Amino acid sequence: MAVGARSGRDEGEERPDEAEREAEDGGAEARPHRSFWKELPLLIGIALLLALLIKTFLVQAFSIPSDSMQNTLQRGDRVLVDKLTPWFGSEPERGEVVVFHDPASWLAGEPTPEPNFAQQVLSKIGLMPDAAEKDLIKRTIAIGGDTVECKKGGPVVVNGKALDEPYIYPGNSACDDAPFGPLTVPKGKIWVMGDHRQNSQDSRYHMQDSTQGFVPVDKVVGRAVVVAWPITRWATLPIPDTFDQPGIGNQTKATALGLGVAGLAPVGLGPAALGLVGAVPVVMWRRRRLTSGTTGR
Repeated sequence: MAVGARSGRDEGEERPDEAEREAEDGGAEARPHRSFWKELPLLIGIALLLALLIKTFLVQAFSIPSDSMQNTLQRGDRVLVDKLTPWFGSEPERGEVVVFHDPASWLAGEPTPEPNFAQQVLSKIGLMPDAAEKDLIKRTIAIGGDTVECKKGGPVVVNGKALDEPYIYPGNSACDDAPFGPLTVPKGKIWVMGDHRQNSQDSRYHMQDSTQGFVPVDKVVGRAVVVAWPITRWATLPIPDTFDQPGIGNQTKATALGLGVAGLAPVGLGPAALGLVGAVPVVMWRRRRLTSGTTGR
């Protein structure tokens, strides 16, 4: 071999694949696996943030504390309320069961527990009911522009159409305890009644209030769409067929979800659980990036 001839690489020169492995080994040492316990605070933080967002904008659970909506809803039922569609301008439709903020001290005299600091914090993120909130749940019977009435011994009549109300509590009349009307519902308001007519302090009993018994639409939290708990009571809450009869109104059938009346306690377990489910993949993705990433030298 001629003097000065050289092999393909100088002695001591590293091959590219060896350099890459060294860089990878060094990167792995620079980025050790983090323990689950160190990631747990991040997981909890993301779950709480998602729970707060879900409770505020998407869905919230409410507990039924009275018998005013029997037999549709029983005391102790948990219902899920759609809070998203109202953000897009959707308003309650006839027949929807809706949750709304107390419009004019309808729950005056109801005891309000005094929460401690921890309860106040947890209520803000949806993990506990907010003791200060006074919400009700009822069925929307008439909406803005409708004429509604109910004479003793007769049915509820909306825009001249008699309602067939199979959801009324067995043995109850449509309104014999408090007949009313005819009344025209103002725009931006709704007329609500409980399904347990003789055990419901609904619009009929607040006609002397400042709202004249009408609930402002902007007080509506959303529509109750499903009974989520107990499992044996699971059921959807559709609009009864009687509200679809021809001529009852010119408005299109609702595509959104809505609410109603009886003092309500919000339940944060639903948003909290959804928040936790949403947080897990975020944290796992972050852990994977931290443990599998490499650095060049």
